[in-house]
Amino acid sequence: MTDATANDPLIRISDLSVSFGGGASEVRAVRNVSLDIGRSETVALVGESGSGKSVSALSIMQLLPYPTARHPSGSIEFLGEELIDAPSSRIQQIRGDRIAIIFQEPLTSLNPLHTIEKQINEVLFVHKGLAHQAARAQTLELLKLVGLSNAEQRLRQRPSQLSGGQRQRVALARALLRDPLVYLLDEPMSNLDAQLREDLRPQLRRLMIGGEQPVVYVTHDQQEAMALADRIAVMREGRIEQIGTPRELYLQPASTYVAQFIGRPQMNLLPARDGVITGIRPDDLRLDPAGSPCTILSREWFGANQMLLVRCDRGDLRLVCPGETAIEAEPRISWPSACEHRFDAVSGRRLPSNRLPSD
Repeated sequence: MTDATANDPLIRISDLSVSFGGGASEVRAVRNVSLDIGRSETVALVGESGSGKSVSALSIMQLLPYPTARHPSGSIEFLGEELIDAPSSRIQQIRGDRIAIIFQEPLTSLNPLHTIEKQINEVLFVHKGLAHQAARAQTLELLKLVGLSNAEQRLRQRPSQLSGGQRQRVALARALLRDPLVYLLDEPMSNLDAQLREDLRPQLRRLMIGGEQPVVYVTHDQQEAMALADRIAVMREGRIEQIGTPRELYLQPASTYVAQFIGRPQMNLLPARDGVITGIRPDDLRLDPAGSPCTILSREWFGANQMLLVRCDRGDLRLVCPGETAIEAEPRISWPSACEHRFDAVSGRRLPSNRLPSD
């Protein structure tokens, strides 16, 4: 293994491409992806279904489960050693048990025939050297740590007797016990309802994210990525459309795709004029007696705020304002020119005149 310093990324990906099938039926799932992942960094891969985010993550870990996948091209370095062209025995030796994975469906990593106590005890025995009979106290403590209620009762149950959120907490507990070099979380909360996702998010941040181990977090939920990741790679059709901090992606999206994918409600994109598409965030619009006249199409409440969908001479626009704001029947709106985002109408790419606002 090559020498790696503490400042080197734990994982380095260069020009990674992955295809399925061959000939006319070939599908390129990942196209020339390059990405470094630091030793204590959380990197989220986000995108729509089919964007290549899960295939990229599983390729990084050399864990592609798809039998039709062709040998990937490019370079993947783990702890300074190349994995793509290494023999499978060497890959297993390098990787070993140092990658902890939580999948979208926790039953993937849980044995349906074993009780929760047995499944956690097995990990304690392998990774901590504890005899099964000495592990009960630690098992109960860990289940309570991940927020699993009635831990004593859960020990005797099997995964099929638990809800989706409870199973995901058990999978989280097993991953934490392994004390790995890197965590891979592939859509870990996509099968849970909104309230459960909000409940689990702080526990993920407290127990796993922000520690010494890097986290590769795959999700289609941009809000989840914005809340948890140090950097976000927005993927589209197998490529990285943009990578940056949550703030950079929100304030300076590199394309109209990123502009509408990051941020809720979505950025307003005004019809092109002179080859330029203008974008404006809904919370940058304001009610202004001297502004353009509008017609209200709809109104939604978001707790302390409300969102208006209005129609004016520039098109249909979303506007966010405080909930207590009195809205006239025919309001007028405006926005500061400094808040505009400008994109090329043909390529959709951000024009260089845009600048990131200073703090």
